[in-house]
Amino acid sequence: MNLRSIDLNLLVSLDALLNESSVSRAAERMLVGQPAMSATLARLRALFDNPLLVRVGRELRLTPFAEALREPLTDVLTGIEAVVNSGVAFDPATSSRTFTVMASDYVALVLLRPLMERLRNVAPGVRLVITPVGPDLLMQLGRSQTDAVVVPREILPPRLDLPHETLFEDTFVCVTDAAVLTEPDSAFTVEDLTAMPYLQSNQGQMTTLVDGRLRALGIQRDPEVVTTSFVMAPFLLPGTNLFTVVQRRLALELMGDDARYRIFPPPVNLGVITETMVWSPRHGADPGHRWLRGQLGDLASAGEHRS
Repeated sequence: MNLRSIDLNLLVSLDALLNESSVSRAAERMLVGQPAMSATLARLRALFDNPLLVRVGRELRLTPFAEALREPLTDVLTGIEAVVNSGVAFDPATSSRTFTVMASDYVALVLLRPLMERLRNVAPGVRLVITPVGPDLLMQLGRSQTDAVVVPREILPPRLDLPHETLFEDTFVCVTDAAVLTEPDSAFTVEDLTAMPYLQSNQGQMTTLVDGRLRALGIQRDPEVVTTSFVMAPFLLPGTNLFTVVQRRLALELMGDDARYRIFPPPVNLGVITETMVWSPRHGADPGHRWLRGQLGDLASAGEHRS
């Protein structure tokens, strides 16, 4: 195979196909039509003399050859990107770059929404993609499928060998419908915590941040209602006798001035939540990525001063 005959865009498309295992999703990622991506796949199959993706039932799966290409291809493309960007200053005012951040809906509300507002003012051409936190978050960082992950430090490996930065800390509060505890000076008690019907926000590993700490205190709660969204949980409370436990910043952002709710400090010590930003070392010297990290750090500090 003659390297001079290879179009670099073909390799970028190949990376999308291998990571998505789907022609349609790869087309969306590359901002092209599905017929164009199908034609690209045909060219790649001819180039490598390998089907790359084969149909198994309703799904496309990578051939062993294609699977073996994934990591070295990502390394090559990341290296090329680093070379191209190393001597290029990042100008947010004129950039049309897309940044992908993996975060919970809580972080999206309290940190990434302010980032959106800042981008609108100082970087109007920059596009922000927010993806949900998945179990393969570090793998996606390694494959350069996301620029940064913002998650609680507790769900990351104790010995984290990736660059990371603490963005902010938060605490937990208990929230109920305002009609549940009506006395102005009433408190949310341990008895309420153990007996009142419980609405749980379940986002995979992050659920353990509350329920795990309750169990450590000898409190085992079986939820009456479960939602997969931190942000949705408060909106399910009005008209019920349920309580939920959410992050303080989220509660103040959504319900601080809303008379339908009562917000209480927890009757037991649930500790703090430490939101941490993690990124691939390949992005360390990237001027645009450094700018993004600086914006997130600045907004996190500003949010701590407001809360």
